[in-house]
Amino acid sequence: MPITITAFERSPDGGKGLARDTRVRWALEEVGQPYEVRLVSFRAMKEPAHRALHPFGQIPTYEEGDLALFETGAIVFHIAERHAGLLPDDANARARAITWMFAAGHKAWHEERLPLVEDRVRHRLDQVSGRLGDADWLDGAFSAGDLMMVSVLLRLKSSGILGEYPNVDAYVARGEARPAYRRAFDAQLAVYTGDPPTG
Repeated sequence: MPITITAFERSPDGGKGLARDTRVRWALEEVGQPYEVRLVSFRAMKEPAHRALHPFGQIPTYEEGDLALFETGAIVFHIAERHAGLLPDDANARARAITWMFAAGHKAWHEERLPLVEDRVRHRLDQVSGRLGDADWLDGAFSAGDLMMVSVLLRLKSSGILGEYPNVDAYVARGEARPAYRRAFDAQLAVYTGDPPTG
């Protein structure tokens, strides 16, 4: 069955890779699964047909046969469970990767830039920086946990806060340098520029 995901017809970020469909595209690219994208307008997201897929009227959604999913963490987890490459085989390492997926979903990462929120973000970045140390990834090999964490941390790039944490900044750069991420980013950007993806 072909996989279809939904994405903004006109993204608020103009294709900078911050829309949540990028996480799903990235996961599919990492595991080598082809997919189709159905672009959805803001008006269509509120209509019954789309709300049947996503009850909150958002993107992305994931459809494969009679399976329809919403929420990026759940979608990425589903992809990682079904295809090799995003979750380790070792049961303990797998559980740790899933833990990092949940940690990445914490709301405090990407709220508006208020002093209190910035303090919380810095506290969280202190913790991630300490955990990461000089390792390339959070727990051994790249996993779905890294995919989700890098996706969330990308939202902080424009704030300049990542520059205060060189190892976290380098971690995000490694994520962005992955060929699968580049393909996902280029595919999303192509929606807004009209240029075909390079990958």
